[in-house]
Amino acid sequence: MTKIKSIRTRVWNWTGPTVPPQGNFCTNASDALWIKGDAMASFRFHQWLTCEVEAEDGTIGIGNAALAPTVVKQAIDDWYAPLVIGEDPFDYAYIWEKMYRRTHAWGRKGIGMTAISAIDIAIWDLMGKLVNKPVFKLLGGRTKEKIPVYYSKLYADSIEAMQREAEDAQKNGYQAYKSRFGFGPKDGMSGMRENLKRVEALREVLGYDVDLMLECYMGWTLDYTKRMLPKLMKFEPRWLEEPVIADDVAGYAELNAMGIVPISGGEHEFSVMGCNELIQKKAVSILQYDTNRVGGITAAQKINAIAEAAQIPVIPHAGQMHNYHLTMANTNCPISEYFPVFDVEVGNELFYYIFEGDAEAVDGYLQLDDNTPGLGISITDKHLQHFEITE
Repeated sequence: MTKIKSIRTRVWNWTGPTVPPQGNFCTNASDALWIKGDAMASFRFHQWLTCEVEAEDGTIGIGNAALAPTVVKQAIDDWYAPLVIGEDPFDYAYIWEKMYRRTHAWGRKGIGMTAISAIDIAIWDLMGKLVNKPVFKLLGGRTKEKIPVYYSKLYADSIEAMQREAEDAQKNGYQAYKSRFGFGPKDGMSGMRENLKRVEALREVLGYDVDLMLECYMGWTLDYTKRMLPKLMKFEPRWLEEPVIADDVAGYAELNAMGIVPISGGEHEFSVMGCNELIQKKAVSILQYDTNRVGGITAAQKINAIAEAAQIPVIPHAGQMHNYHLTMANTNCPISEYFPVFDVEVGNELFYYIFEGDAEAVDGYLQLDDNTPGLGISITDKHLQHFEITE
């Protein structure tokens, strides 16, 4: 069996046009601070890392990371690549544990786990290509005819602009939509009213026969959320996402136990054990790990099994093909997040400018091909004029 010959990392720095930041775009953890300018600045990512794992026969698997890509690149180049080169890619469980345990003193969360995730995703893509099978077939096969997706945008804007966006999105047949709150504790009671006006306005357009999800992106506090939940209940949200900072597991559990609106989260958690804590403490009703942070596909499958045993559905954070393959192969993953193709704004959109082959939503669903090996993506050169690439 072929072995891993090399690992190549590149950081893609976007230099093309971007949507300028606007006020009250989305609440976030920085809202607790006194900040001049764009409060979302530290959460915008206009860089991306690609990680190419090459086998001795020349086959290449592609992984990626969007979190602090320059630092992740150094971690892979200096620490993780030497641990992986020379290994059989089909020993993926051993490789994962080797990366995790050899760097445990400093790498078990954050940058280290993001680097492990990028390599692990690439290894799964590589394995699929080596056996000429899509990744979801390696994970157990198709559990759905096609994957329902939810429209994930609707950042806070004027009521009229958000209604126009919702009306336009309806044309694509989505049965679920996610919106972001623009106001939090620092905005007081008037901000609460602004939040409620926008949720009501979206329900006016979308009606009540589709799901509406609401996201805080860690921008609220426990007290503020407890005050908001009863006010939101009449709008029948499917979930309230990341109301408080990721470390406040007790806060998530308290909010979830109120039973008013299901609480979701896990996007900023790392590792199988971190997600298991959320499950065991009943901190979330919907788990939303990020495969790019939690340890890649190898770790994600373990988390899926734990969540299924607890009857907590898993809806991985973000679109991207690796998440679609996981969703296709797991009955406990009912739906996928879907970011529409759009001008570069927060940074989620960069995926479409770096890769090609990503599944496109049609009538609210997307499909994976039974005959396309690996994840089904390749690195494109169509937008190179808008990138500065660091090798």
